[in-house]
Amino acid sequence: MDDCSAFGDSKVVTHPVLYLPANLPTPPQLAQVQRHCKVEVHVLPQVITRLGSFAPQQLPEQGLLYLPHPYVVPGGFFNEMYGWDSYFIVLGLLADHREAMARHMVDNQLFEVQYYGAVLNANRTYYLTRSQPPFLGAMIRAVLADPASFTDPAQAHAWLARAYPLAVRDYSTWTRRQHLAGDTGLARYFDYGGANPVLEMKNSRYLRGVIDWLLAHPAQDRGYLVKASQHPDRAEIARLKTTSCDVQGSTNVAGGRKPGATDVQGSTNVAGGRKPGATDVPPQNVCAGAWSKGWRLSADFYLGDRAMRESGFDTTFRMGPFGGSTEQYAPVDLNSLLYRYERDLQAMATQLHKPAEAQRWAQAAVARRAAIDKYLWQPAQGMYMDYDFVTGKPSDYHFVSTYYPLWAGVASKAQAAALRDHLGIFEKMGGLQMSDRDSGAQWDAPFGWAPTNWLAVKGLDAYGFHADARRIAGEFTATIDRSLAADGTIREKYNMVRGNADVTIRAGYKANVIGFGWTNGVYLKMRQLMEAPGAGGGH
Repeated sequence: MDDCSAFGDSKVVTHPVLYLPANLPTPPQLAQVQRHCKVEVHVLPQVITRLGSFAPQQLPEQGLLYLPHPYVVPGGFFNEMYGWDSYFIVLGLLADHREAMARHMVDNQLFEVQYYGAVLNANRTYYLTRSQPPFLGAMIRAVLADPASFTDPAQAHAWLARAYPLAVRDYSTWTRRQHLAGDTGLARYFDYGGANPVLEMKNSRYLRGVIDWLLAHPAQDRGYLVKASQHPDRAEIARLKTTSCDVQGSTNVAGGRKPGATDVQGSTNVAGGRKPGATDVPPQNVCAGAWSKGWRLSADFYLGDRAMRESGFDTTFRMGPFGGSTEQYAPVDLNSLLYRYERDLQAMATQLHKPAEAQRWAQAAVARRAAIDKYLWQPAQGMYMDYDFVTGKPSDYHFVSTYYPLWAGVASKAQAAALRDHLGIFEKMGGLQMSDRDSGAQWDAPFGWAPTNWLAVKGLDAYGFHADARRIAGEFTATIDRSLAADGTIREKYNMVRGNADVTIRAGYKANVIGFGWTNGVYLKMRQLMEAPGAGGGH
């Protein structure tokens, strides 16, 4: 981590801070990094054994989490190593014959599992309460499948022997009670930060916008609004802690060091840096400011908002306006990824000569496939749909994640054919749009993204729909080409109807960041698929 730009974080207002795991000896090279980058190095106050076992709001200030190897960031203000972005970046690195960097990326995620409890949303302290869509098993197998990743089979085997138990530990994140979708046998997204605004939220503007939108669209309010005072008295403050969020506690410390806070025990300050006890801009209480026209947001909304952010689809309206009910759904995407994870772990166990464990993973996959068919496959529609396990009803929201089961290999041939027949819902001039609803959010129509386009393309190709796969790959890569020719940039998302980067967001996060890691990786993979003499290969 000797690149000083890695420590910057424009999402929060703070000086550079790096945190080390409590149970990791201080790497000797960090002293030079401290001097060169003028970064404070702190030690986390406790060993972290699993996701959510440590509350990051306890820290005096938020910062970057140490990783031992170089990594590729998505770009723009996404200046850290992200969970699911990294899978598509790794695919691009392997396609570009940068096997060492691809392996570094996987090794960093394994390090996160070992020292931070799971693959994180990204390596920032404020992400210690949530993960992202699970691709670690697929990343491991992608690196193993490339002959240039290792000097010989013995080295590859030794690497897998170290990676496998950590992948098992990461997988277990998704089978904990909090991540279970009721008694369906399926999983849900869940953030362990509780019913409060996320720590990385700088101010209350987004939340006030949600309130105003719900007031303007009362028919779409799912009980997210709570009547409340702007300046509540003591009794109302106590009530809001359970019905909304903690309007009194300083829940958001991303704005800077708490007044009077000192360094974490065991930390060291760079020479010439801030003095112990120094203060920055006082943190904003985002919860207190999340009030508009006599209303606040419910505790359930905050739980859903956090779960929506773990899903990576922030923001879409597929699980309620602004994703506010995400925690009460069993999603097609997550459970398809977990089926694939189980099959990947089965393959790893087999390769390591662990037949009993391989059989256990095979049984887990069979059980999940049965639950997917029972709750997520909708025969009348010929599509997979997310399932609201609280109401016991499937969603009616067409979402492009319906093609994840093809990539994961969970669909039957008949189900795959039915999905292929519904491509028209999503396919536009520029590729596959996220949904058929223009909510104004970035993960809805008419916008399309590299990861979802690749998973659909790869899945269609795997089931023998080669012409469809290559056609969609051609549409999406042409969109990237047109945008690059227009302004010399590669973006995180595109307009599928217009086939360009003309993206105007009305709800939620509005930027169209330049970079962009997964777009670069998917472009290379799609070009490989289109240029291959037979069916497209790879992961």
